[in-house]
Amino acid sequence: MELKKRVRTYSGTKENAPGELELRNRKIARRAAAEGIVLLKNEGVLPLKKGAKAALFGGGAVGTIKGGTGSGDVNARETVSIYQGFVDAGIPLINRDWLEEYAEIYRQAREEWKEEILSEAARRGKGKFFEVYSSHIFRMPAGSALKQADVEGADVVFYVISRTAGEDADRFLEPGDYYLTEEEKAELAFLDAACENLAVILNTGGVIDLQDILGLTHLKGLVHISQPGMEGGNALADVLTGKVTPGGKLTGTWAKDYGDIPNAENYSHNNGDVQKEYYTEGIYVGYRYFDSFRKETAYPFGFGLSYTSFSIRTEEVCPEEKGGAYVTVTVKNTGDTWAGREVVQVYLSCPQDGLEKEYRRLCGFAKTKLLEPGEGEQLRIPIPSKNMASFSEEKSAWIVEKGQYGVWVGNSCADLEISGVLEVEEDTVIEAVKHILPLQEPLKELSCPKDLRLLMERAWKEEAKARGILPITCVPVKETAGSYPVTEAEKMAEELTAKLSEEQLTAMVIGEISKGQGQALGSAGIMVPGAAGETSSCLEEAYGVPGVPMADGPAGLRLMKSYEVDRATGRINSQGIFGALEGGIFADQTVHENTDTYYQYATAFPVGTLLAQSWDTGLVEEVGRAVAAEMEAFGVSWWLAPGMNIHRNPLCGRNFEYFSEDPLLSGSMAAAITKGVQSCNGVGTTIKHFACNNQEDNRMGCDSIVSERALREIYLRGFEIAVKTAQPMAIMTSYNLINGVHTANSKDLCTVAAREEWNFQGIIMTDWTTTMPRGGSSAWGCIAAGNDLIMPGCEGDKESILKALAEGTLDREELKACVKRMLRVIFQTNAYEASVPYEAGR
Repeated sequence: MELKKRVRTYSGTKENAPGELELRNRKIARRAAAEGIVLLKNEGVLPLKKGAKAALFGGGAVGTIKGGTGSGDVNARETVSIYQGFVDAGIPLINRDWLEEYAEIYRQAREEWKEEILSEAARRGKGKFFEVYSSHIFRMPAGSALKQADVEGADVVFYVISRTAGEDADRFLEPGDYYLTEEEKAELAFLDAACENLAVILNTGGVIDLQDILGLTHLKGLVHISQPGMEGGNALADVLTGKVTPGGKLTGTWAKDYGDIPNAENYSHNNGDVQKEYYTEGIYVGYRYFDSFRKETAYPFGFGLSYTSFSIRTEEVCPEEKGGAYVTVTVKNTGDTWAGREVVQVYLSCPQDGLEKEYRRLCGFAKTKLLEPGEGEQLRIPIPSKNMASFSEEKSAWIVEKGQYGVWVGNSCADLEISGVLEVEEDTVIEAVKHILPLQEPLKELSCPKDLRLLMERAWKEEAKARGILPITCVPVKETAGSYPVTEAEKMAEELTAKLSEEQLTAMVIGEISKGQGQALGSAGIMVPGAAGETSSCLEEAYGVPGVPMADGPAGLRLMKSYEVDRATGRINSQGIFGALEGGIFADQTVHENTDTYYQYATAFPVGTLLAQSWDTGLVEEVGRAVAAEMEAFGVSWWLAPGMNIHRNPLCGRNFEYFSEDPLLSGSMAAAITKGVQSCNGVGTTIKHFACNNQEDNRMGCDSIVSERALREIYLRGFEIAVKTAQPMAIMTSYNLINGVHTANSKDLCTVAAREEWNFQGIIMTDWTTTMPRGGSSAWGCIAAGNDLIMPGCEGDKESILKALAEGTLDREELKACVKRMLRVIFQTNAYEASVPYEAGR
């Protein structure tokens, strides 16, 4: 295997006009957004009748939020607002004057917000900009007072509620965030009294309180568009006009009241303590809690309406020859007007005689093709043995306990029909594992009363019996992680590693510091301006091993929109973090003489939550291929995405980046987007943040105190699915501690779980500045744990590792193992010519 370095030029292009790739990817972004939009309420107002007149209000109508802040942001060419989407779709708007006036109010508010941040950052001193930025979330200004004339003649009045959030800060239970502002309440009350047909659009990355909205007398429509990317306005118009029939489903539970959530009172800053986060709800996260404890919701997990209707008929529930079972269903479009797609969801009720278990858990799903009225499709949905298993801390094993398992089929967790019963005749250990990350202090977890659990179990068994459903014997099988042959890349990596000095070995596990790569959070790249960083080039001259660039973030590539190159020196004028955030509005806008400008417009796809709301793994895989095409165009090798932490609480600042409250859905979506990216030559994903990154306040110092069972069943399970299904190139550890140990220093996570149990073949990297004083992780401890790469890297990391080697605290073989893994993956990237898809190279 002979490798030839890729010849690098400046990334991007001098041509400012949209190219073929950009135009193609925008179409994919638009389709993905439309497929993930969830119709929550519709009393005959949607789709809009042809020629129907509309009025449009709310700050998000003009300032539509495409995605969250921080590393999840994408510097796209433009964002199509809801207002623009209405205009482009030809929807007659009667209040354009109000909207145009608001556009100026919005522009001024953004300018004032920018100046406030820059002023405060300057006051606090060097290095404080991101801290100030992340704690000063932009909130929509109020528009001019609404008048009856603004809605006169409108057939439907739309009101947009927008919210944003981002990394390094959680959300708050206050007006303008989780709750409506007084202005929003007043405007909604006015519109409710002034019109007969009111529809509310939720342009929110996470859950907000719906009580005031659902209490409106004339609320006829409610649509959740999350944060839909740069084509959001067009995607929403596609749904509202019936060009696309809504088929999205919620990936999280919307509680009636925030206090109904089991960890509500003590989450993050709510109890005044951000040092320790006690996961007292245990396995009862999201719908597992609401379902098990019979709590009503505003909208349940998996819910979403359509313009048409469907029938779902279970044909058979059968044991699988290779273990587990499968469900065959026939879905039919029973409407007479609209074509549409339906999501079939399969849940299990597990026996309650042994381990305490949630009432039901999602164990499989599938989405139909587009069905015309009267058309049907048959789907086959597998239930793997692992999805039937629970983790026993006493036996340190995944066990499918003996007893009966109820199989439920429907289109949300609140609309299910008992459709089969699987009988397991004896306890079956399908995977024995080592204990990891033991609790360091007592943790009292929530428990559902056994009387209630047995009562509910008895009820579904009686229902199954009444429907004539007989138990079917099912034999679970042991879980295997798969085996991989020794590749040429691995042989080359081993040979080269054996030749390296301690200095070279150490340099290879630290991000690029020899070129002055900065420590700016997520914008330290040199080779690709605005990229998050790159690996060391210390072996380039001697061995031809170049540095490998990587870029944020979960909704597309976060690069600078443009940058300048000095014609005389070839030097790049990089704006660092100022050019990487918010489309570069904080950067110096001066255009210098004798420079060439290069453009790097990336596609802003829908955020992770909205992608998952499509419940369409094929579509998500297509989004992955679209991102990969841009990675190749800009010379990026690793995408620092997808984010796949669990929606444990709606106040987490980064929930918009993450897929769901359910680990199966999260893991399936992460696997799909990874397959899409890695089907292309030499590029790969980085699944993150490993693990329990469910809080942003004090994210570098917070200790997640969680039982091993909850850790494995809820917070690691999605990562496990993604690794075993798609083998991403990389995993990124999180900032937080788990049971007293920083994840970047956790051998239990990096080596025992990821490599020994799941047979992970890629590299593991830290999140940015984890080993800086605020981060708390030691550099040498990362290497000892099996965390292969420290990003973005600094001289202190080098000193830490060399000192540990000299003192014998760190074994040289541990360091060599990290370097070998680094080289093995680097050799399979597009840093080299004639690279092939990662899957083909393993």
